[in-house]
Amino acid sequence: MFKTRLISGIVLVIAALILFLTGGKLLWAAMMLISAVGLYEFYKAVRLFWDKIAVIGFLAMVAYYVLLLFIDADRALGLMISGLIILLLVFLVVTYPSYQISQLGVVVLGVIYIPVMLSFIYLTRSLPHGKCLVWLIFLAAWGSDTLAYCTGMLIGKHKMTPRLSPKKTIEGGIGGVLGAALLGVIYAAIMHAASPATGAHIGWYALICAVGAVISMFGDLAASAIKRSFDIKDFGNLIPGHGGILDRFDSIIITAPVIYFLCLYLL
Repeated sequence: MFKTRLISGIVLVIAALILFLTGGKLLWAAMMLISAVGLYEFYKAVRLFWDKIAVIGFLAMVAYYVLLLFIDADRALGLMISGLIILLLVFLVVTYPSYQISQLGVVVLGVIYIPVMLSFIYLTRSLPHGKCLVWLIFLAAWGSDTLAYCTGMLIGKHKMTPRLSPKKTIEGGIGGVLGAALLGVIYAAIMHAASPATGAHIGWYALICAVGAVISMFGDLAASAIKRSFDIKDFGNLIPGHGGILDRFDSIIITAPVIYFLCLYLL
């Protein structure tokens, strides 16, 4: 299992390198594809994928990504959400009384939780110096997760959420946050040495990675809560040794928008 996870991890890193260095429409297309798979996994987990109401969610996802190519993210999001709500309410009326309002809420949650949140990877890459900044998302999420695991294995004693994720410890969480801050410092120093024009500020990078690490833990735990609520082990099996897209990107999903806005206003 470890060998499989390692190989899959290496492939993911290589793919990320290609996508982030290239950026533009290649990254845009990749994020839309990843979002589509993630949305499928989510609707399948909550027992909605085989229902025609899920089609509205996928249409909203495609519309949102297409809009991102032509208008700014704020207007794209506003247009997509407005259209999604209108379509769902029309659907509710036309199909009445076949659907409950709670089902409409799950469709909206899926669109916001996955395609919109993941799109901030593309939006972060589109910022000035985005080629450097986008990696902060992964340093904060995957970096902190690895360091939290190592710290927890070494000195972890106090359970963080015994009922939700028994293996996670408070000590591990603290180690993950501090480790992410250190990774931010190291990364900022490397970026500044490579290209002073990137404007790498060590203190801000450390803060951004630390905050991202805290948020990423909740992303991981939230995904666990969803899976436990529907009694499933993994969202899918697309990535050998890791599970589905949502299993691998659960912490990335809610970390990406946080890193985007921190970079936008702090750097």
